[in-house]
Amino acid sequence: MLNCQKNREYQFLDLPNNLLKLFEKCNLCPRQCGVNRLNLRPSGPKGYCGESAGLRVGYIGPHFGEEPPLTGTNGSGTVFFSGCSLQCRFCQNYQISRDNLGTLVSMDALLLKVTEMIGAHQVHNLNLVTPDHFFPYVFHLVERLRQNGLRLPVVLNCSGYQSVEMLTMLEDFCDIYLPDYKYADPELARRLSNCPDYPQIALDAISVMVKQKGFLDAQADADRIATKGVLIRHLILPGKIQNSLDALTTLFLEFGPRLPLSLMSQYRPVLTQKDPDLNRPLTHAEFDQVYQHALDLGFEHLFVQFPEEKKADNEAPFLPDFRREKPFCGPVK
Repeated sequence: MLNCQKNREYQFLDLPNNLLKLFEKCNLCPRQCGVNRLNLRPSGPKGYCGESAGLRVGYIGPHFGEEPPLTGTNGSGTVFFSGCSLQCRFCQNYQISRDNLGTLVSMDALLLKVTEMIGAHQVHNLNLVTPDHFFPYVFHLVERLRQNGLRLPVVLNCSGYQSVEMLTMLEDFCDIYLPDYKYADPELARRLSNCPDYPQIALDAISVMVKQKGFLDAQADADRIATKGVLIRHLILPGKIQNSLDALTTLFLEFGPRLPLSLMSQYRPVLTQKDPDLNRPLTHAEFDQVYQHALDLGFEHLFVQFPEEKKADNEAPFLPDFRREKPFCGPVK
């Protein structure tokens, strides 16, 4: 362990040295930016994710907006990490992914907060949201929780833009993968996320996930609470329907009809966009076209977020506000 008493800048880096070394020349995500993230000073270098090696968290608590096999009756026990290696221009969680909102916490503090959440709310799983750039903490957190008797499934809730090397290291630390498959169009991936290699990298990553865990066991027990497997999410973007059609076709051809797929219609314009399509919500007609394509392809396990599930036009129940103590509007069906 580092001697944190000698330099207050490093008081939060309470990780074993073998894990801290992963931050020295950071290659935790496919960006492979190579930044030394161990300097925590405000002027110190940050990774492409916008983060140093100091662990920052936007929210810890039960969340009722995930798919039913993850939410159950008591909610999914989420830890929303600050920063993101993808930096999508349309991110719905932009406050913590792009705007540096979040609290610097120690490993011991995170362990305590997670343990308290699990005990107080009896959540069905531990859901780690956008943890890629903090993988060393994930390893250590899960290891310590298991030493303390944790028996909950661990969910890796991610963008799909994952390093195969990191996924291989995570195999024994994760039970459920919840990746996005955002783009089949490399040019759209370049324009919106600065990663034209996203389609192939995400496919390779999802293939590793499926090989490790299989498809989500959504009907594994009487309560229909998932304990293992992969569920793919796709957020339908307004004006980018061909990308969605191609993404679904790609997933079907690659993994077949039994792949669990979640179609999300929750997009809301949260940042001013140069692309006029992204300055408006998704229309019902756009959603219907993508939904029908999923049915026509023959996906057998669809989770669907229908547009009419939203509340009044001025409310967005799936859109969080991380400035609040409770960022989400509340349970959704």
